[in-house]
Amino acid sequence: MTEFSLSDLEKIVRERAHSGDPESWTAKLFARGIDKAAQKLGEEAVETVIAAVKGDKQALVSESADLIYHWLVVLGISGVPLSDVLRELEDRTGRSGIAEKSSRPKG
Repeated sequence: MTEFSLSDLEKIVRERAHSGDPESWTAKLFARGIDKAAQKLGEEAVETVIAAVKGDKQALVSESADLIYHWLVVLGISGVPLSDVLRELEDRTGRSGIAEKSSRPKG
């Protein structure tokens, strides 16, 4: 197995985002903007949940890959680097999940 990481995928997304390649789904999503990218992220989230509930492991793997890809596209369009999300996760590891959740602003 290769050592492929989310950082590698983020770099690929960033490179393809403004490539102008008419065959690039990434370039098309970036051109269509956050609304379309967020819609696709939501669709992939639902498909991932369905695969999990059905117990379809292969579909869960495939849909999870789609979900992560579209999540990185949304982060990229929004100008949020993956490192910010990873830093947030790292910061949370020192707290219990219940305490972290209760510390969030109510909204």
